[in-house]
Amino acid sequence: MEWSFLAAEELAAALRAGDVTSVELTDEAIARIERDDKAINAICVPDFDRARAAARGADQARARGEDRPLLGIPVTVKESYNIAGLPTTWGMPLQRNYVPAEDAVQVSRLKAAGAVVLGKTNVPFMLGDLQSFNEIYGTTNNPWDHGRTPGGSSGGSAAALASGFGALSIGSDIAGSLRTPAHFCGVYAHKPTYGLVASRGHVAPPAPALPSDRDLAVVGPMARTARDLTLLLDVMAGPDPLTLGVAFDLALPAARHERLSEFRVLVLDEHPLIPTGSAVRVAVNRVADVLVDGGARVERHSSLLPDLTEAATLYMQLLLSNLAAGYPVEAYEQLRAHAAGLTADDQGLDAAQLRGMVFSHRDWIEANNRRELHRHGWRQLFAEFDAVVCPITPTPAFPHDHKPSLEERRIDIDGVGYPFSDQLVWAGLATMPGLPATAIPTGRSPEGLPVGVQLIGPMFEDRTPLRLAELLEQEIGGFEAPK
Repeated sequence: MEWSFLAAEELAAALRAGDVTSVELTDEAIARIERDDKAINAICVPDFDRARAAARGADQARARGEDRPLLGIPVTVKESYNIAGLPTTWGMPLQRNYVPAEDAVQVSRLKAAGAVVLGKTNVPFMLGDLQSFNEIYGTTNNPWDHGRTPGGSSGGSAAALASGFGALSIGSDIAGSLRTPAHFCGVYAHKPTYGLVASRGHVAPPAPALPSDRDLAVVGPMARTARDLTLLLDVMAGPDPLTLGVAFDLALPAARHERLSEFRVLVLDEHPLIPTGSAVRVAVNRVADVLVDGGARVERHSSLLPDLTEAATLYMQLLLSNLAAGYPVEAYEQLRAHAAGLTADDQGLDAAQLRGMVFSHRDWIEANNRRELHRHGWRQLFAEFDAVVCPITPTPAFPHDHKPSLEERRIDIDGVGYPFSDQLVWAGLATMPGLPATAIPTGRSPEGLPVGVQLIGPMFEDRTPLRLAELLEQEIGGFEAPK
């Protein structure tokens, strides 16, 4: 029997029943990687010797009667997580020889749960792209069409899952970096509520692995089924034991509902700042139809929805203030001079990004206060709804585009070009206020490419969009292996 495309939950059951060993699963996964990854280039740092040793240890532990959530299950880890003894570069050539001495907290949790780590997956330079390529490890291709990107920055992880290289992976998300690759590769991902999952050790080298949370950024699970997302989130979730974990224990609320007919859902397929491509619009409407057929209450408009234009502008400001904080002084001064030339009536997204890059602390506090108003608006909306269904990006996976400057690139939406960065507005809808969002596959475009949508849920009620994802998977199907 071939095991490579089964869910982690199914593999765990087979391991418990004695139908397969972890060594057998690991050897099969390694053989598949060695055979198929030359064309995909998802696994940039293999760790096969230690994986085989961990698999032998897992089988021995099971023989002693042990059982842990991921005992013996092969997984991968995004390159940006520290793993002791392996390079962590974030795709930066200057850091190609940086090797951390200890595991990131999430790698430690994977190993404590019994997972077998096969290796690390590819990323873009500094995790700063919706693609996954860098000068050290090269380009990762979409398993469905090698001429297209698998997304970024967790593109290597999504491509690995779609290719059968391990049952689970962990990634990160500040601008859709979990959700976009899942959408492009036809797998599942969950962006947790901000602060729910400790991120120590997910840090650009050579910075020390300190227990601090970067604004907007989260780490989270990726899988081939919705139930596997929940399985992995339960392993990952919880505060850092060095800080909040000293005083607090995690107690995630149960999903609001168990049946599709009980859910109240707001469906969005239009954004005021960028069109939605036809393939993605079809996907959103397909989910809406399934919800209606299942008896859910579905609305297309709500006066409670925070203003989408203001939300996108605020997101771009906060995102770019974050990303530009480490720029050299000379570059920062040039940006300040450029921003000073903006007119007051220039309120486009490009202007929002530029203003955000040169935010003063006073500016950031003001923007953060506006964010709190948006969070309050979302709390009011989620008193009336349980989830919001909307796009992740306006299109399926696009062709590789390695132009150095994002400003030079365009995103083609049904034959019309738009600024490349503008497609981030859908990802930012959940990121800016820190809401949980689950990416699910919904089928394929007319060109045969995977298309996904995201289910946004109430803050710290991550189990609600995850449960809705499970129910939708039962109705519309889920992961398909690339042909």
